Amino acid sequence: MPPEPHHPIRLSPIGRLHRLACTVRHLKARQIRGQIRRRVLRCPGQPGNGTAIARYTGCAWPADVRFLAPGVRDNTADAVKAGSLRFLSRRADVGFPPDWRAAGLPRLWQYNLHYFEWLWGLDYPAARAAVADWIDNHRPSEDAVGWEPYPTSLRLTNWCAVFFGRWRARTQADSGLLDRLWTSIIRQAQWLGQHLETHLLGNHYIENGAALAFVGSCFDGDLARRWFETGSQILREQLPEQVLPDGMHFERSPMYHCRVMYVLAMLLATGDARLREWIAEPLSRMFAALRHICHPDGRIALLNDSALGICNEPGALRSFCSRLLGIADGESPAEGCFCLPDAGYYGWRDHQGNYLICDFGRIGPDYIPGHAHADTFSFELSLRGHRVIVDAGVYDYEDSPMRAYCRGTSAHNTVEIDGRDQCELWGAFRVARRGYPRDILWTPGRQGFGISGWHDGYRRLPGRPVHHRRIDRSADGTLTVLDRVTASSDVRMVSRIHLHPACKVAVSRPGRLEVEYPGGRLEIDGPPVGIQRLEEGWYCPQFGIRQPAQAVAFETSGTDVTLRYSFRQAN
Repeated sequence: MPPEPHHPIRLSPIGRLHRLACTVRHLKARQIRGQIRRRVLRCPGQPGNGTAIARYTGCAWPADVRFLAPGVRDNTADAVKAGSLRFLSRRADVGFPPDWRAAGLPRLWQYNLHYFEWLWGLDYPAARAAVADWIDNHRPSEDAVGWEPYPTSLRLTNWCAVFFGRWRARTQADSGLLDRLWTSIIRQAQWLGQHLETHLLGNHYIENGAALAFVGSCFDGDLARRWFETGSQILREQLPEQVLPDGMHFERSPMYHCRVMYVLAMLLATGDARLREWIAEPLSRMFAALRHICHPDGRIALLNDSALGICNEPGALRSFCSRLLGIADGESPAEGCFCLPDAGYYGWRDHQGNYLICDFGRIGPDYIPGHAHADTFSFELSLRGHRVIVDAGVYDYEDSPMRAYCRGTSAHNTVEIDGRDQCELWGAFRVARRGYPRDILWTPGRQGFGISGWHDGYRRLPGRPVHHRRIDRSADGTLTVLDRVTASSDVRMVSRIHLHPACKVAVSRPGRLEVEYPGGRLEIDGPPVGIQRLEEGWYCPQFGIRQPAQAVAFETSGTDVTLRYSFRQAN
């Protein structure tokens, strides 16, 4: 088994202060104001106090509205009603209706409980019982996870879609539930409007806005109009920034790309003409980009914070979006080169199931890099439809050794210098000093491509080292990686290749390795100089799952050093 990851080195008080300053200096002024308001001025109180509860006057959505259930649902109705819920690969007995505090379980698990995505699998009586119990028993307080803005946003969307989309007739005929449900929706929406996540921005903020626009589009009346205006203002402000010109979500995570796509598609599905005007064009770009960030197995690449089994599978998401947008969803992505230059993702695919995606982009927006990994110039490779060279993925969102491992440079297919990360990662989501890719040159061709660049992430280290990388794909399918590190004093560089757990190194000798994978064999010609070794690491394709996996490491040292290795499929 691989060794357990260790916690990062402890810093002195001065070191921690410097790290905090390097983190905070990238924040926007509105984030700082939001942090102060949240940390200093926060007063939970009762949501909706002082707001008159308007009378329910009906649903504004068309009678034939159809929504897509969220995520990859692995909670059956029988299991939920038996009190057993599973999130993040962890099953817990919380009763039914659930114990809403779910004490002792990770915070993200508790979040998932309060999203109510599992509501979609229940029949009406069970859904009714669960929601009524939440209204009665999960009141706002300092430690009430369900009243945080993010789960409130997702819950509002799910409640409205289920009760006023799927179960509208039964809900409107059920006066015992309708009045309580409507009153709770008013209070939650008012609460959310007063607690927008401006301290974070990014995907959290767009979820807040989308939820208010979604709920506002669902109902008539002055309250609904105000919710809609607040939500639509956020969307109009954020979409031009959060959806890059190439269609990728600006946090550069395939998982969050899918989530934001889903949120926009749900808004479009309401049939509201105003929402279509703002959403259709950016959603179309996201739709086009999604094809490039999926492996031949149809699932997303695990770049940055990305995990399988969280968001809707890309195929189902594309099908839903293509119907809403009125555009064709082709059978398979185009072969040959592809690029998402604004995100910094470049690669190649062919009809034989071979796929390569290279990350030559920034780690994310400077003011919200919480889902970024120290993975500049990393890549993932599938051969004959099988994942072979992989990213470590995501194990958890806790401030844990596994979180530090999965975000760290040593867990990615790039160069580590002197045992340090390219970026100064700390906590579960924070980044202090970070590097930037420079002089990226992309040269696509009919039979292959070349991409090169350098980054300055290690210049904070002694010797101010700089990492240069070039990746070439030749006409015969050979991939060549050339790494060069220059510094003013000796440094130790390690270039790693992380293999999928299904892969096995069959032959290992100096300068040559042969890797068996389920679809064939991969030959790796290593550098003629330096140290070559096999290491043990972790592969975390889903939250809460870690699988032992091997990594090939090439190591050398000096002030101007080069490592060159290549891959090709064995005949």
